[in-house]
Amino acid sequence: MTTMNIIQAVNNALHIEMERDSSVVVLGEDVGKFGGVFRATSGLYDAFGGDRVIDTPLAESGIIGAAIGMALYGLRPVPEIQFADFIFPAFDQIVNELAKFRYRSGGQYPCPVVIRTPYGGGIRGGHYHSQSPEALFVHTAGLKVVIPSNPRDAKGLLLACLRQKDPVLFMEPKRIYRASKGEVPEEDYEIPLGVANVVKEGSDCTAVAYGAMVPVVEEAAKKADAEGISVEVIDLRTLLPFDIETVVESVKKTGRAVVVHEAPKTCGYGAELASSIYERALEYLEAPIGRVTGFDIPFPFSLEHEYMPNADRTLGAIRKTLEW
Repeated sequence: MTTMNIIQAVNNALHIEMERDSSVVVLGEDVGKFGGVFRATSGLYDAFGGDRVIDTPLAESGIIGAAIGMALYGLRPVPEIQFADFIFPAFDQIVNELAKFRYRSGGQYPCPVVIRTPYGGGIRGGHYHSQSPEALFVHTAGLKVVIPSNPRDAKGLLLACLRQKDPVLFMEPKRIYRASKGEVPEEDYEIPLGVANVVKEGSDCTAVAYGAMVPVVEEAAKKADAEGISVEVIDLRTLLPFDIETVVESVKKTGRAVVVHEAPKTCGYGAELASSIYERALEYLEAPIGRVTGFDIPFPFSLEHEYMPNADRTLGAIRKTLEW
């Protein structure tokens, strides 16, 4: 085991897969000699050369369009969009082309592109460097959406993404890029997509989160323990496909649920998750499902920590479900 942060785990996964499979290529703004704005691709250029680690112009539509063409001709491209906020110029390429090639070709062209992009707030990046657009892509049939919350999962999930046939949006929580540290196996391993992780078992309420909100929920669960409230914490890891079975089994046990994400509340991922729980476990619920989210405003600069969910807001929602 080696202690890594999420950046190092992502970098390690890319090194492993590029050594194993010569069809894997990395492309994006500053990913080559510079090693990426967050250094996630550091060392790849020296190890694999400019033919496989390609610096591109600042043109997100072109980056994804080129990656689609590469995939259709047998390569396995891993484009990086420097910030998730900048992915929108490539939205048409992702939603109308990448996500639909396998379907429209009857499975002949699976188009295995893994788009890496850091998302979310917490770094004082303002409204153009802090957004969480995951729900827009979960709504798109044909894509898979994966968000790790820790280094071990980041490596194992990314390796799993790089080895399957469907296009994937791999969103990395930049708020905890370096803050989240843990032991990561040095060897090659995969964590299967669509399998949630029960981070902490509990009996009074189920709290579901992903990415940078998992540590927030864990902190809230510790505070709840001090009040005699037992919270079960679930890290979804994969938003599409998502492990509704694990979530429902937990809710059947606890009778209560709270969903936490930093994206705005209206039409956020929490709405789909809550609806899915209601459809399968309504008779087990003792209270309405709580949602702790960002607000329905552009992401603020000076008040970002008031905007983003924290442990106290999460604990308040947990208490509310128990007082119902």
